[in-house]
Amino acid sequence: MQDKDYIVFDFDGTIADTLELGLNVYNRIAPEYNCQPVGEGERELFRTKKPQELLEAYGISKLKLLTLTLRIRKELNRHVPEMKLFDNMEKALHEIRDAGFGMGILTSNSVENVRRFLEINNLTALFDFIYSGRSFLGKDRVIRKMIIREQLPAGRIVYAGDETRDIEACRAAGIPVIAVSWGLNRRELLASLFPDQIADRPEELPDRLRQILRFKTENRS
Repeated sequence: MQDKDYIVFDFDGTIADTLELGLNVYNRIAPEYNCQPVGEGERELFRTKKPQELLEAYGISKLKLLTLTLRIRKELNRHVPEMKLFDNMEKALHEIRDAGFGMGILTSNSVENVRRFLEINNLTALFDFIYSGRSFLGKDRVIRKMIIREQLPAGRIVYAGDETRDIEACRAAGIPVIAVSWGLNRRELLASLFPDQIADRPEELPDRLRQILRFKTENRS
């Protein structure tokens, strides 16, 4: 895997449009865990908050978070056929792969769910690996474990994700990051953390990736 550059994608909110589905599952099971449901009028506000703020607002402790994450993953397994690709994502993924990049997925969802989604959408052959990690507020550690497990080349990885914690984790792990504004967090919040690039539509991803790699090459010269 050492002979090419890699882009690693978050799954939920970056490749797959799962926010509404995930919130619906959460709202259904929240009373079982004495957590606050997300009201209909709160869903857009939901996108303006950092994950840490959301945990506090909805009464989710770290222990509850682990339990909820595993439960939601299990519940989502029954809904994989309902998950949708974001518009133009398939074209963007093919363009990146055709340009010679390696591609992987890092997700807090289950590997089984992601594999089924890729199979349904005929995308399996595009990806070199799927890595599942559960550390919500320590994602940089999950990124480092992924790099070791998948033997990815240091200095030749770019990450694409839709949350503020993706930006924070990549900063801690020393990896360039493309923040995508069509997922969980809104563009303004993502921009406040100064990601290397921001993509507002999936079709912008190939160009944003090239810009990052061009900047890295120029700085090495």
